[in-house]
Amino acid sequence: MANPIIPWMGGKRRLADKLIPMFPAHECYVELFAGGAALFFLKGHQPQCEVLNDINGELINLYRVVQHHLEEFVRQFKWAISSRQVFKWMQDSPTEPMTDIQRAARFYYLQHHAFGGRVSGQTFGTATTGPAINLCRIEEGLSAAHLRLAGVYVEHLPWDECLRRYDRPRTFFYADPPYWETEGYGVDFGWDQYERLADLMASCAGKVMFSINDHPDIRRLFSQFHQLGLDIKYSNGNQATGAPKTSRELVITNWDPATFGQLF
Repeated sequence: MANPIIPWMGGKRRLADKLIPMFPAHECYVELFAGGAALFFLKGHQPQCEVLNDINGELINLYRVVQHHLEEFVRQFKWAISSRQVFKWMQDSPTEPMTDIQRAARFYYLQHHAFGGRVSGQTFGTATTGPAINLCRIEEGLSAAHLRLAGVYVEHLPWDECLRRYDRPRTFFYADPPYWETEGYGVDFGWDQYERLADLMASCAGKVMFSINDHPDIRRLFSQFHQLGLDIKYSNGNQATGAPKTSRELVITNWDPATFGQLF
C-alpha cells in the first residue's frame, strides 16, 4: 500500500474507504481512467495482474518514470522550491526539448501546485490549512509508490481499447472518467463516450465499477445497472474561503450489489 503520488481533480482518496470494500473478487485489476490512481495505491489486495491506463500521455510518462527511473527523477528536485513564479515558468516551458524524466518532473511540479488538482486551466494553489509540498523530501513517499508500481502494466490506450484488451471473466475494471458537464480534465469526453461505456458494461465478460458525479442524465443512461449514491467533499470549492464543495458521487456496477463486501 502507498499514497497517490499526485493530486488529481475528482480523485477518489476521500471515498477509498467506501469504494474499496465494494470491490468484487478478481485476479486482474484494471483502472481504465487512472488519473491519480488513489484506489490502486490505497487498496491492500494485489492480484496477479494490475493495469493502470490513461489517455493523458504526461501522466502515463510520470508513472513509467517513477516505476523505472526514480533516483534520477528525484534528482530533478534537488534545488526546487514552491513558487508562483516557478509554477508559471513550468507552465510556459515547451516539453518537446525535454527528456521523459524532465517532462515527468514538470508534470509532477505543476500537479502538486495547481489548485484543486486541475490538469487544464491550472492556477497556482495555496491553502491556509497546511504547508506547501516539501520538494526536498519527496523520495520518501515516492519510494513506496516505486515499489507498488513494480510489475504493473502502465498503458496509454483509449479506455475502450484497454477494456477490450484485458476483458476476461476474472477481470475487475474500475472506471472513473471525467465528470459529466465538468471542465478541468484536459480531455474531450463527450456524451457518446458514456453511451459507449454503458454498452460495454452490458456486454463485457468482466465486472465493471463506474463512478461519476450524480447527474439525472447519467442515472437515466445507466438505469439498467445497479446504482448507489455516496456523499463526497472536494477541495476545489470556494478558492477564496477554502470551503470544500460537497457533491454526490454515483457508483454504478454491472453485477449484483448484494455481493458487495464479499472480497477476496
